[in-house]
Amino acid sequence: MTRPLPPQDSASLTRYIESEYHAKHRAHLPELAALSEKVETVHAGQADVPAGLSALLHRMIGGLEVHMKKEELVLFPAIRNAAPRLDGPIATMRADHDDHEAEVGQIRQLTNDLTLPDGACTSWTRLYAGVGEFLEDLAAHIRLENDVLFPKFETQGAGHV
Repeated sequence: MTRPLPPQDSASLTRYIESEYHAKHRAHLPELAALSEKVETVHAGQADVPAGLSALLHRMIGGLEVHMKKEELVLFPAIRNAAPRLDGPIATMRADHDDHEAEVGQIRQLTNDLTLPDGACTSWTRLYAGVGEFLEDLAAHIRLENDVLFPKFETQGAGHV
């Protein structure tokens, strides 16, 4: 699916992130967690079953929701109002992003880097396709914030390279 190009101005970019990423994560992750529960239950005991994936996805639902709310209620309104000192909130968001990226590593480990076993059922195939799409969206979301949006509001030299 082709996503529209992100806007250049910061206020519009925050709205774009909310509509293109936050909304999609909120809709997508619970579906993936439920599908993972199904796969883990039906295929319990099989060598390649992603045991623990549903629990990890459920934790990510909570963690991402808290993160997105901090952006929507604190950071993004400050950006829209051109607040002068945003290093602290941005540092918090960057730390959250690091945590999300660590969870991505756990997902890749549990799923053998999204490698389906021979003869995988339709649900398992849909699960890995959906998780792959989620991981791509999450990576694009984090890159857009870390590399495009946040540097505009960090004190010189305070941002990540």
